[in-house]
Amino acid sequence: MYGNRPMSATKGSPNPAAAWLRRIEALDGPAYRRLATALEQAVAEGELQAGDQIPAQREVARRVGIDFTTVTRAYALARERGLIEGTAGRGTFIRARTHEDEAGLVDLSMNLPPPPAGLNLAALLRETTGAILARTDPATLMAYHPGAGSLAQRTAGAAWLAPNLGEVDPARVIVASGAQTALSALLDHLTRPGEVILAEAFAYPGLLATAARRGLSVAACPMDAEGLEPEALARLIAQHRPRLLCCTPTFQNPTAATMGLARREAVVAIARAVGVTIIEDDAYGLLPAAPLPALAALWPEGVLHVATTAKTLSPGLRVAYIVAPPGAAEGAAGALHAIAQMPAPLMAAVVTSWIRDGVATRILEGVREEVVARRALAAELLPAAVGGTESLHVWLPGATATPAARDRGLALVGAEAFRAPGAVGEGLRVSLGAAAKRATLGRALTALSTLVSRPNAPTTAHPRESGDPS
Repeated sequence: MYGNRPMSATKGSPNPAAAWLRRIEALDGPAYRRLATALEQAVAEGELQAGDQIPAQREVARRVGIDFTTVTRAYALARERGLIEGTAGRGTFIRARTHEDEAGLVDLSMNLPPPPAGLNLAALLRETTGAILARTDPATLMAYHPGAGSLAQRTAGAAWLAPNLGEVDPARVIVASGAQTALSALLDHLTRPGEVILAEAFAYPGLLATAARRGLSVAACPMDAEGLEPEALARLIAQHRPRLLCCTPTFQNPTAATMGLARREAVVAIARAVGVTIIEDDAYGLLPAAPLPALAALWPEGVLHVATTAKTLSPGLRVAYIVAPPGAAEGAAGALHAIAQMPAPLMAAVVTSWIRDGVATRILEGVREEVVARRALAAELLPAAVGGTESLHVWLPGATATPAARDRGLALVGAEAFRAPGAVGEGLRVSLGAAAKRATLGRALTALSTLVSRPNAPTTAHPRESGDPS
């Protein structure tokens, strides 16, 4: 019916996804506005949540007793209000509310993969979890599982990492509940309080925090455009006799530096010559379409490789893999078990299914496609930024954020979050994936280009002259 005349939402069989339609009977105004307002109320009160699928427009028209054009107009208004999103053939879903919606902020600080181009993650997740629950006893999923992961999960992990590592025995693979958990377990397993570890002068904050809690001293290794400087690395190893070397060879966090093959071989040769074990945090190693060999592929006996799905598929998939040297998996798995016991079985099952069915590769390709487009946008709007064409973040060397950046709604993170003890230098890491839409990112980068200051500061990271790692 039309205008202010009542509409019935009771036609058809009960459907939880359509229950919000009952709200229209208590509203006034044109039919299309009542539909949009009913949907908005259902979202605001939690009846509908991000990712929920709502009925198709023709079904709503049938249930409510109005024409299809009116429903189309209502859905268009709901889309304008940021309530729904959808594509032909996949349906219409409640849109996730982001910081951009709630606080006017554009997050350039969180390094998240963007939504994969051409794919609906919510629909894929719904389909996969449904299939897993249909074929698996839920009691089995909810029980305790082996800490290192099942053979199927470890085999899938080996297959997933093959582009970087080549063929890997699944017995060397350990399934973990996230890369941070994996790094924490490895530091607990391999070091004692008071020992020295080497890290990049600008390093992953999670590593620095874990080392501090463990009572470790971090020696900061100078960096250039390819990451660790080999001569400085050899000198620091001779000076400190470190227990471990921790580094990120591809799209280093935060500088976005990537070691070329010759640099990787040089770093491995230096560490191997003196027997220094390497922890390779390879969070971004699968983002390049033509990935370089991982350090663990060059020296399997001396490198512990850590890779996560959080940066290549989705941050909600808290699944990571440790690839240990031959014969060393049991000890690393025991340390991991003491911290986290096991990864969430349902998430591990989803990732395993996606790898085996090729869905993970499709998602990775979709993420890569969107990352490339966003990186090209950053190259246009922030020409001073450095980082590869497939990098999830870029680095503005020497830049600092002005107070006006926050006032303009830009969430940023600077060099102070990444400096290893004794390191100097300024810079901003600009993350490209967290903004919900490419257009939003473009507006944020345009604003950022006018707000950052670039004082005279080192464009690469170096420790202070004293070389004191404490």
